[in-house]
Amino acid sequence: MKRASYFFFYTYIGLVVVAGFWGAFINPVWDFANLFKFQINELDDFERINILSQYRFLRGLELGFGIFSLTFFKEIFSEIKFNRVFLSIMGLGILARIASWIWDGNPGSLTKFFMFYEALGWVMIFIYSKSTIGKYD
Repeated sequence: MKRASYFFFYTYIGLVVVAGFWGAFINPVWDFANLFKFQINELDDFERINILSQYRFLRGLELGFGIFSLTFFKEIFSEIKFNRVFLSIMGLGILARIASWIWDGNPGSLTKFFMFYEALGWVMIFIYSKSTIGKYD
């Protein structure tokens, strides 16, 4: 269980860090074109600038969550407060995807893959960390 939990933790957080940094500071226009099939540069300046600003902000928060998670890895698996905060943030992301599916419509295959992968990772981390809270690996 430890290996599976750590695998899901590091692959999830690794992608959170890479996607967060990429979307916030490198090339969010690429994300819109390739992930969403949306040509953001076709919008008027006002709409484009504000959507990109909000997107970069959210990706920056994603990057921050990844850095937090890597910094407090040991605490996430050993202290109840860190564990609950981590699993709550991760779970809220999963719930937001589910809510979007219900309210906004059927997402693409890549979005579904990430949602199920994140949910499986959440379960694995939750189960394993129940045995490690109060202990050090």
